[in-house]
Amino acid sequence: MDTICLQGRTVSSDDLGVVRALIAQHPDWHRTALSLHLCELWDWRNEAGRLKDMAARTLLLKLQARGLLQLPPAQRRTRRPCAQAPALVQPELRPEWSTPIEGCLESVRPLRLELAQSLPLRRRVGQLLAQYHYRGFNGAVGENVQYLAKDNRGREVAVMVFGAAAWKVAVRDQFIGWSAAQRQAHLGGIANQQRFLLLPWVRVPHLASHLLALATRRLPTDWQARYSHRVWLVETFVEAHRFAGTAYKAAGWIPLGQTTGRTRQDRQRTLQTPRKTVWVYPLDPAFRQHLRTP
Repeated sequence: MDTICLQGRTVSSDDLGVVRALIAQHPDWHRTALSLHLCELWDWRNEAGRLKDMAARTLLLKLQARGLLQLPPAQRRTRRPCAQAPALVQPELRPEWSTPIEGCLESVRPLRLELAQSLPLRRRVGQLLAQYHYRGFNGAVGENVQYLAKDNRGREVAVMVFGAAAWKVAVRDQFIGWSAAQRQAHLGGIANQQRFLLLPWVRVPHLASHLLALATRRLPTDWQARYSHRVWLVETFVEAHRFAGTAYKAAGWIPLGQTTGRTRQDRQRTLQTPRKTVWVYPLDPAFRQHLRTP
């Protein structure tokens, strides 16, 4: 297939292969789950940073109309509003939640990362991110691991979400040294830290880097237990005009350079998204060997 332009995106044969693979690997996904996952995978967002879910869904329908793929059956509508994607309810803050948590790191240790597996805990993670993260949160789609961090008194201090890796990142792909075929085969071996939030009333020096170290230490085991395969590398994208990435540097993450600041369909080379610094953290010394296996 030659590249085609749909919904303002250039879709290549590689892109089509990714979509077909997702449909084959996740027969239980409905169309909303598929379109949201593609938005995360391609980092397809509007100017406000929101996922372009409807544009992705229209793109998928057009690909199906051309006979290039077969989507899962459309979900039947129910009387229950938002049956497939319940809206996030803003949390009701208890007085102690907004009381500043301050002091040295030792005063809040040991910290505990709660793996968000139950529906109530995942909803809590979503609530906190929706209310306090500058990019909001539309929920995680596809493979993902979420943590709610609490201090030694059981107080919530932070939230993390790890999900699917970005499809193409030039500096990351150069760092790994893999081919396009290897990337397509082993992209699932990379996790992307999609959200990291220290709650706004928490002011504890070195807490962020300490939590990053705790998360990367246990992420491979939690991912293996949940999805029966390992992740070998973690990536994240830090908006350069907002953050210096100090916590990532202190936790041993490696800065690889910046993204181009363009969306993939931006053939006129006009800046459309903020430039982001790409940081990675190897979870295994032999990560390249695992990700470049033929």
